[in-house]
Amino acid sequence: MAELAGADAVVNTDLTYIREQLDTEMPRLSGSRLLITGGAGFLGYYMVQAVLRQNDEGGREPVELTILDNFMRGTPPWIARISERSDVKLLTHDIRQPLPDSLGQLDFIVHAAGIASPHVYRRHPLETMDANVNGLRYLLDEAARQTAEGHQISGFLFYSSSEIYGDPHPDAIPTPESYRGNVSCTGPRACYDESKRYGETLAVTFADQHALPIAIARPFNNYGPGMKVNDGRVIADFCRAVIEGRDITMFSDGSPRRTFCYVADAVIGYYKILTRGLPGESYNIGSDGPEISMAELARLVAEAGRTLFDYQGEVVLGKSNDAEYMTDNPNRRCPDLTKARTELDYEPEVDLLEGIRRTLIWYRDNAAAVGE
Repeated sequence: MAELAGADAVVNTDLTYIREQLDTEMPRLSGSRLLITGGAGFLGYYMVQAVLRQNDEGGREPVELTILDNFMRGTPPWIARISERSDVKLLTHDIRQPLPDSLGQLDFIVHAAGIASPHVYRRHPLETMDANVNGLRYLLDEAARQTAEGHQISGFLFYSSSEIYGDPHPDAIPTPESYRGNVSCTGPRACYDESKRYGETLAVTFADQHALPIAIARPFNNYGPGMKVNDGRVIADFCRAVIEGRDITMFSDGSPRRTFCYVADAVIGYYKILTRGLPGESYNIGSDGPEISMAELARLVAEAGRTLFDYQGEVVLGKSNDAEYMTDNPNRRCPDLTKARTELDYEPEVDLLEGIRRTLIWYRDNAAAVGE
């Protein structure tokens, strides 16, 4: 793999890769009006820039992109850099409130607005549920209204979560979309898990009742450029320790196991769902290997840090101040990707060590993402 000198090189490499992998899907968006809610967030970072790269280099009629976000965690520098583009409209809006009248007709809708970090959504459970349920309902009602008035929506993507599976039984690893879950409806993670489950019910019902092309993504442990280093999810935490020259601290015994999907591979999957996903269907998007323990992940991040930055820290055990830190935390998480491979030709390619390396380079060069 060629050496990536800095964050700009990482992003350029990723966007080129995304466009190449979506050579049949991105042209389907040509000339359309696309709304991305939560467009200033982690997944929005590449979801937005992938479209703009297509506009700049695709040689087709550009996508008219509307980004809707409440910017509750600030305005990322990259948003300011695209704000003057003629193919971009930025709207400051809280998705928990009725939609602004200025949206106009839409062809594609991506609902990515919400709180996905466990340590954040546990502090804001009502806001989390409102964004996942009420915000989704506003968008579904708008799609149904436009369709009833004669403007057919071409695609609607709802971001659900692998959290809807809860803590799967070992017989359900890798976990297929048909698995119904082992989820607490009252535990500390329930505000997120159960609102995503109900969101799926809403999406499937609207797809059936209003003949809308609504498809559902179930992300599995995405990471990479665009995620704030203080996000609270495990790879961000481990990378932050490397960037700040501290020991990597694990707040568990290191035994829980996960697979991790680099954000460029994930975004490819999401655009495949938006343009090709079947109405009312859900698709796992992630990587099905390697499934590694948190202890192994910590060592992998430390290894990458030593190679890139001469990192001198160690992996240590610590105790979280949160008494419920591990409550309802799944022991294992690994997707069955058969459905996405068969129906969408989805195949993640960026291996974990390379993804971690790119993520560390991006964090090093994006001071605004560190310690916000």
